[in-house]
Amino acid sequence: MSANRPSTADPKLAVDATSGSDQQLPTEYPQDFQGEVEANDQPPSAETLRKIQDYTVLDRHGKSHPFKGLYSGPGVAQRMLVIFVRHFFCGSCQEFLRTLSASITPGTLELLAKRTSVVIIGCGDPGLIEMYEKETNCQFPIYADPTRQLYQDLDMMCSSALGSQPAYIRKSMARVVGESMFQAMKYVPSGLAHKGGWYKQNGGEFLFEPLGGNVEMTGEEEKQVSWCHRMQTTRDHTEIPDLMRVLGIDHKNDSK
Repeated sequence: MSANRPSTADPKLAVDATSGSDQQLPTEYPQDFQGEVEANDQPPSAETLRKIQDYTVLDRHGKSHPFKGLYSGPGVAQRMLVIFVRHFFCGSCQEFLRTLSASITPGTLELLAKRTSVVIIGCGDPGLIEMYEKETNCQFPIYADPTRQLYQDLDMMCSSALGSQPAYIRKSMARVVGESMFQAMKYVPSGLAHKGGWYKQNGGEFLFEPLGGNVEMTGEEEKQVSWCHRMQTTRDHTEIPDLMRVLGIDHKNDSK
């Protein structure tokens, strides 16, 4: 556990619900902060990855999948960038994914020497994934972790601090917030308006790569997180040009 992570917890934060899942909500979560948190970008240990590899995430149909299956196993790209977003109605994260979707596409990744792909995980109800996919023009798979267990054990923090406006957000915050509220209102009849996810939960980006060519007894290639970034504010996803550099994409010559 990160040294910057508080040891106390607020059990009242376990308010997220799942759709079509018998996954249990944990009773403890990281304490909320009112200001910017001091999250670090140290990759999680091998012990942590072993602990969370069998945690489940939900697809748009509410079907459970082991977390490890997203970044390792048959048919999975050699490198996998796992992006954790905030709640599904977060306009800032939607702007991030819109900008990412215009710059990093499956076609762009096919040009890399190492087979690379991207997967998105949100902390809300899987019933909102279809909406989220359409709103962001995302071409990569999207899953849900309503329990936020992955967020917790990967040391992602909770804070409502805005921080400075990043380049990937090109709208005013008033418009971002307004559009987010309008989206939620449309889901009042279905009961999903309050199931977008905990609004103070921040996310981050984690790049999984092979661990020195080691292969587990199952024949699957063992992987590690070679790089990561944990959000310190609600608008602190890695800027797209920086993310492209991490992946080895020449953004100057990328035709998008």
